[in-house]
Amino acid sequence: MANWSDPRATAAPQPGTIGRESVAFDAGLRSYMLSVYNYMASGVLLTGIVAMLFANSEVGRNILVNGGPLRWVIMLAPLGFVMVLSFGINRLSTGAAQMLFWAFATVMGLSMASIFLVFTGQSIATTFFATAAAFVSLSLWGYTTKKDLSAFGTFLIMGVVGLIVASLINLFVQSSALQMAISFIGVLLFAGLTAYDTQKIKSMYAYVAGTDMMGKTVIMGALSLYLDFVNMFTFLLNFMGSRE
Repeated sequence: MANWSDPRATAAPQPGTIGRESVAFDAGLRSYMLSVYNYMASGVLLTGIVAMLFANSEVGRNILVNGGPLRWVIMLAPLGFVMVLSFGINRLSTGAAQMLFWAFATVMGLSMASIFLVFTGQSIATTFFATAAAFVSLSLWGYTTKKDLSAFGTFLIMGVVGLIVASLINLFVQSSALQMAISFIGVLLFAGLTAYDTQKIKSMYAYVAGTDMMGKTVIMGALSLYLDFVNMFTFLLNFMGSRE
């Protein structure tokens, strides 16, 4: 049992010890965030490659153009992967979570292949690089800002729910004006979520560092940023994209 009257037990930590702990924490945080960004960027790259290959294949074109049940399976499959990862992450091993993330990125590529049939390749590339530049800037700001962004989380999530409802309504209304409004609001919401999620992922490191959960947290952080990037890109494409 500790002797609480012993001054050595209550003395403040030495400055040198604090400095070493701080350096170790910062190095660990940088490694953690780098892992998140590596997974996220690799997932986006995999999605893009799969989408381009699928859109340029005869089988892919037939499915995307002619429709049918298989097209709906491809379109809805990513949602299933997101739900499994989001609600089952505590029961999954780190390896299983990684495999599900790569499978999700692959299926997402199949579901996004139709953009290559609708928009020109040049406009897709231009929009992608514009989204990448915006994402890097917003994520860097979310990482470095001292402002607590947690207060915006509920507002942004409620905004996304409203966006989904409006998109479902527009499936029946087919209003071009409403679609443009949805795209504009979507870009703003996912821009905000990029900064918010980055700060949230950064703050999680203090709780998971050195635990078995760190690998899973990296995957979930990469998934969050991946969804922010892809959604911002999709909505921005409605403004910047030139149709075939």
